[in-house]
Amino acid sequence: MSTVQSYRDLIVWRKSMALVKDVYLCTQDFPKAELYGLRSQLRRAVVSIPSNIAGGQGRFFKGEFKQFLGHARGSLLELETQILIAQQLGYLPAEQVRNLLDRGSRGRTYPQWSAGFTGEAHVVIGRCFSLATDH
Repeated sequence: MSTVQSYRDLIVWRKSMALVKDVYLCTQDFPKAELYGLRSQLRRAVVSIPSNIAGGQGRFFKGEFKQFLGHARGSLLELETQILIAQQLGYLPAEQVRNLLDRGSRGRTYPQWSAGFTGEAHVVIGRCFSLATDH
């Protein structure tokens, strides 16, 4: 595994960016009444995931990065809840809901990335994505 030079090297960031696109596409046909409601909440929650990963990776200390990953995980759980609400309201079909929830819940433990960290495994972001680089 090579050294992480940027948050863009993290698979977790890349996958969360793909999730942003998916959520934006799934919410574009929500009713106009939800423009500033659930649609906006879903989009803010999903954008917060890669934003917190990037912000945390740019910090100087491991504890700060973990804190930002915790925020990203919290945003992921908010997103999952909001997806289920959208399904209950009939805004998202069951298949889309399954696909979105599956994308956010893969894996349980993740190898630690290498820039300034030890090599042991950590459960940092919980149910989010892999923190390994593409090697």
